[in-house]
Amino acid sequence: DIATASLCAATAIGFGSLWLGKAIRCPVYSYADHQRTSETELIRPSKVVIVEGILIFQDPRLREMLDIKIFVETDADVRDRGRTLESVITQYLTTVKPMHEQFVEPSRKYADIIVLEGGHNLVALDMIMQRIASHIASAD
Repeated sequence: DIATASLCAATAIGFGSLWLGKAIRCPVYSYADHQRTSETELIRPSKVVIVEGILIFQDPRLREMLDIKIFVETDADVRDRGRTLESVITQYLTTVKPMHEQFVEPSRKYADIIVLEGGHNLVALDMIMQRIASHIASAD
């Protein structure tokens, strides 16, 4: 009953297709190469579609289609993506931090819910899961 979609579905066109009950093909992103790959993932419409991405609140058309907008505040990304420490620091200082401050952080004002502590905030996660379960039950 729940589909998940990455940033590609977060375009107004891609999400609009899901919203209208049409499946979409979503490009797969390579974090090691910082670009989309030639692979795609099929995303089917569902009662609940969870769209994730750091820029999803930038497009007002998309925001209008979302029933619940959740901004998850979390620590900086520390996953190992097969890169050198120097390349990570350089990218963070020259691209990630300035772009986060310019585009991502201001978008939190569009959220209905702001979840602090990322996935460690069990109270917030429980509330969100209850809301999703309620939505699924009412759609039946």
